[in-house]
Amino acid sequence: MDNQTSIIRTTPKDFFFQIGSMIGLYVSAGSLIALLHQLINYAFPDNLQYYVDPYSSGIKFATASLLVIFPLYLLLGYLLQKDFRQTPEKRNLPIRKWLTYLTLFVAALVIVGDLVALINTFLGGEITTRFILKALSVFVVAGLVFGYYISDIRHPENSVKNVRNFAFGAALLVIASIVSGFMVMGSPTTQRKLNFDIQKTNDLQNLESTIIYQYWQAKGKLPGSLGDLSGLVGFYVPKDPQTKVDYVYKKTGDLKFEL
Repeated sequence: MDNQTSIIRTTPKDFFFQIGSMIGLYVSAGSLIALLHQLINYAFPDNLQYYVDPYSSGIKFATASLLVIFPLYLLLGYLLQKDFRQTPEKRNLPIRKWLTYLTLFVAALVIVGDLVALINTFLGGEITTRFILKALSVFVVAGLVFGYYISDIRHPENSVKNVRNFAFGAALLVIASIVSGFMVMGSPTTQRKLNFDIQKTNDLQNLESTIIYQYWQAKGKLPGSLGDLSGLVGFYVPKDPQTKVDYVYKKTGDLKFEL
């Protein structure tokens, strides 16, 4: 049996499936926590936080990671369980045991660190609903991972049930978080419109800067139209990226203008 286990342990398929599964778990858990924290930030804004990303870049990245990595993690988990049913000895592979106990250790550290941070913040008198929810999100995700793997070690005879329950619970939490993320940041169409707004804002700021710091300083007067800026070296007069029409420039005085 020992020789068989040793031979199985060196199989590339087993090695990469186990490693890939754990990487998928860590990335999915980290992305889920990041997404939950971003949602909490939007639901409970901090008055001391002067800048809030209006385009939800953190939510977009976490959502994209979950949409790609989490299904891969579930697929690898399914393939591993199928392999275990065909060859039960693979449940005792050294690499699987090492990775399982490493995951339990990391999850336990996260839970303990989360509790320490929660108590420390409470003693400092800085406890808020926002912080409690963030700490709770970390505790739930890490606790879900810890509970699944500790149950897998203690009750291997219930592995099929454990996997099903864990996959269902994790998928439910991930789907609910992703749907909430889309509610906050809007659809891809909305995000495209926001990107157009970013470009328009940048264009208008560049035009303003060019008029003041290049044209006016060089000629001592404001341009009659935006076309006058074309004479500046290296400057291209932009158009509205969404409608492809010219931006509106209006001279309202010798030293005043509107864009």
